[in-house]
Amino acid sequence: MPTVFKLTNYRFDMKGLITSIIAILTAAVLYAQEPVSATFSDRWVINSPSVEMLPARKLDVRIAHRFGDFAGSAGGWKSFYGFENAADVAIGFEYGVSNRTNIGFSRTKGAGPMKQLVHGVVKVNFLRQMEGGTPISLSGFGMATVSTAERSTDPSSVTYFEKFAHRMAFHASLLGARKFSERFSLQLSAGLTHRNAVPAGDENNLINAGLVFRLQATKTLAIIGDMALPLNGEQSPFNDATSPLNDYKTPIGIGLEFNTGGHVFQLNFTNSAGIMPTDYLPYTRSDWGEGQFRIGFTISRLFNL
Repeated sequence: MPTVFKLTNYRFDMKGLITSIIAILTAAVLYAQEPVSATFSDRWVINSPSVEMLPARKLDVRIAHRFGDFAGSAGGWKSFYGFENAADVAIGFEYGVSNRTNIGFSRTKGAGPMKQLVHGVVKVNFLRQMEGGTPISLSGFGMATVSTAERSTDPSSVTYFEKFAHRMAFHASLLGARKFSERFSLQLSAGLTHRNAVPAGDENNLINAGLVFRLQATKTLAIIGDMALPLNGEQSPFNDATSPLNDYKTPIGIGLEFNTGGHVFQLNFTNSAGIMPTDYLPYTRSDWGEGQFRIGFTISRLFNL
């Protein structure tokens, strides 16, 4: 009998030891898989949405401006290098419904044929990059745009707006990003832009791929860039049938980002005249090589609600 008691106590101690080891390993794994923070400093990088999310109950008030052509036939001294013209202007806000769901609303002037644009956006985070775990962050982005401009009297115009639905355009994209180090982050995206009304011969659905990067230069200064590449339609550089009259260009931007803690300021240079995806993806015709890029800026200020 004494031997049995000793064996029972031994088994009990072994179970406790095993339980303790499992608990310690689990805690170590969970500790190692801390979420990677600040893949990007802002929810937008120049014109492209990023995987970065607003925390719950945070309000982001945003103002963006794109001036006229810096050089070329419409730029230079006569327009003070584009500063006397406004290609597009945006004002709006975004709100963190939760740490993984953001919504937003904005108004832009519009740089394409569709003017006076109102945009509603939603972004949902599916995956977060983890230290020692999930290698990327993954978010879905959606936008609905409606033109509130006066209807054209020309039946051949895209702004004739025979139906209210013809005022609308939509964009959806899947964003995947990785923060490789404290200095460098990279994002790739795949998107679809749909317009209910398009010019004759154009495509309603435009498929596009995107690239975004951020390179931290100093504690508060980063170099940022974005590109959106249309893969079909007359907008695509891979379309050999593109007419010289529809000389679309790939939107490319480069800029400087200043993060002061309270707000983020972006100074950018881009050939895109429009600010929002439903505007610049179908309608960018400005050519970097011809000096048809513009200076722009974006100010983002966060508030607690």
